[in-house]
Amino acid sequence: MKMLNPRRARLERRMVGSTNRWRFPSKPFSGDLLGLSQRCKALSVDLDEALKNPDRLCVSQIQKIFSETSKNKPVQSREADVILECLGSRWELHQPQLFQSDTLSKLYLMALAQSTKRPTKELESLLRAQLPGKIKERPPTKKMIISLKINDPVVTKVAFAMALKSLYLSQVEMNVNDVLAVLASAHVLQFSSLFQRCVAVMMKGLTPSTIKSFYLAGCKYKEEQLTTACEKWLEMNLVPLVGTQIHLRKIPQELLHRVLRSPRLFTFNEFHLLKTLLLWVFLQLNPKVQTVPVQETVLAFFTREGDWSSGRLSHVTDGQRVQDRKLVQAHGSMIRQRRSRLMTSFSRKYSFLDQDTGQSLVPLFLCLRLHGIIKGKNLEELRHINFFPESWLIRVTANHYHAEYTTHSEVIAIYGFFFEIKGVRHDTTSYSFYMQRVRHSDVVCEHGPVSLRAERLVKYEIRAQTLVDGQWQEFRTNQITQKFGFSKPSCKSHALKIHTVGLPIYASFSFIFPMS
Repeated sequence: MKMLNPRRARLERRMVGSTNRWRFPSKPFSGDLLGLSQRCKALSVDLDEALKNPDRLCVSQIQKIFSETSKNKPVQSREADVILECLGSRWELHQPQLFQSDTLSKLYLMALAQSTKRPTKELESLLRAQLPGKIKERPPTKKMIISLKINDPVVTKVAFAMALKSLYLSQVEMNVNDVLAVLASAHVLQFSSLFQRCVAVMMKGLTPSTIKSFYLAGCKYKEEQLTTACEKWLEMNLVPLVGTQIHLRKIPQELLHRVLRSPRLFTFNEFHLLKTLLLWVFLQLNPKVQTVPVQETVLAFFTREGDWSSGRLSHVTDGQRVQDRKLVQAHGSMIRQRRSRLMTSFSRKYSFLDQDTGQSLVPLFLCLRLHGIIKGKNLEELRHINFFPESWLIRVTANHYHAEYTTHSEVIAIYGFFFEIKGVRHDTTSYSFYMQRVRHSDVVCEHGPVSLRAERLVKYEIRAQTLVDGQWQEFRTNQITQKFGFSKPSCKSHALKIHTVGLPIYASFSFIFPMS
């Protein structure tokens, strides 16, 4: 006959959620799925994770209760519960504030479990001390010592102290210079509320000097909100702001590529964007340059070798092209010396993008819309700098040549009168040429006479010729005498309209001012 055990263990009930479900406290999970589901819901814990790691329920419950009570509970003048050893210092912390950090709470619970044979009872006593309506006075607990090793070089002792201070104060002042280190400290501590406050400060503090570090921090900590803000800021400020400062050098190539591909990128014109990108390349190749060079220096750095030997220079300085041959020859030696100091190892025989140094930069320049560069002087500069492959330049030229309604014009001045001569391509075989009078205020007029006469008698003739199958075709108007004013139709001459398949077409305008 089998004897019954007279000291059979009693079953204890535990409240879970809003129902009177019960389970065995001595086991993490006894098969009561409904009770476990209700408990997970009350503690905001994923049920699947709880089934894999039931002990997480106890940790989550403690963190939840401590974090909620610490929000509205002032810090009493009592001894600290925990001593944190980190960065060569010892920091005294209290339990309610400590549990706002996932990292510190886990370290504390691990130390508590290792220091006693009955960790569950210790945890339950901690919980009872925090629940309202329960024990008012906290029972004395042993002061724990925990250690935290930080491998992130961005974290500083001052920033880490500010992060720990944020455990006690909801608003801790921090400036833009400290926010990066505080963000790294919040990430180490897994202090989510402080981390998000740092992100907000960084998003408001984007400048040319901080854009690189903030973007790299967003990538490092996988904070998409911050990286997106950096991209949008640079889309608006790359050309007008960053492109004028030495901080342009610090822009990572990955970020620059993303911004160049964006349809929201702002630029005054495509050539302005090209100059900004050339300046970025120049600064990458010349790390010792500490000031933003003039555009002439940047373009000269990539200029073909042959252009220097012939004493010719085709660059733009302050928006005006240098055309005086004597001026170039007089300053040629000085420019050559400056260029020799900036010389790198890449060859002048091939274009920059065709060489090893420039191959990695090709994706950046493929984002440019070179067909948007339409001014003649800008296209001329593209041909002079030894940067783009010949095939790229041919394609740009061909696009302009085959474009519909292409217009070429130049302004000439004589005796204070200004005329614009124009050639218009209507289709593949149809062209027209004419001239019109313009006001001196509508053109860039350097030193010279200006006539204020409202009308002037002009005798003119327009000619054009082209080679077709080895024979020259000639087109011309008669000699026409006309009074030119400032308003239509008197401001415009008769047009020479031609149809031909020959290319190129050479047009000439001849005119004299008869007595009037």
